[in-house]
Amino acid sequence: MGVAAGFPVAFFKAQAAAGNTLPTTGLGKRAFISVRDGDKSGMVELARRLVGLEFEVLATAGTHAYLAERGIASTPVKKVKEGRPSIVDRIKDGDVHFVINTTDGKREVSDSSSIRRETLMKAVPYFTTMTGARAGIMAMERCAAARPESPRCRSTTAWSPGSVDRSPRVL
Repeated sequence: MGVAAGFPVAFFKAQAAAGNTLPTTGLGKRAFISVRDGDKSGMVELARRLVGLEFEVLATAGTHAYLAERGIASTPVKKVKEGRPSIVDRIKDGDVHFVINTTDGKREVSDSSSIRRETLMKAVPYFTTMTGARAGIMAMERCAAARPESPRCRSTTAWSPGSVDRSPRVL
């Protein structure tokens, strides 16, 4: 659960409480995008926003080409079945910090299982829907705009007993 005055910060906190901690900046970090054809048009806005957060975007060949046609820089990365180093190798090496991977059909779901497994093992935020990815990016943007010293974007599990402000509130 995440409690905040607005959805983006509440979502950020809920993700952290669930062990899916979102970064507040992409500086020095990489986001991987691989989406089904039906999601490609919506993914363009999300890729731009990730670049705005200073992420380097990694993408599979089809997604990379689609982004390039729309003026968004990305680095191509191999799918598992295309050889090494693949996206799973990059995740294992700690080179990936945010993942958007939507699939369509049994084969694609099966192909992405190794990606899902490795993101869980490495605690990399992973989204399988455009709605979820949009919420995650919105949360990162909002928390990136917060002052670094502000506890606003910390999950309730990050609070120590002595750090909670127990002063009376005027309603």
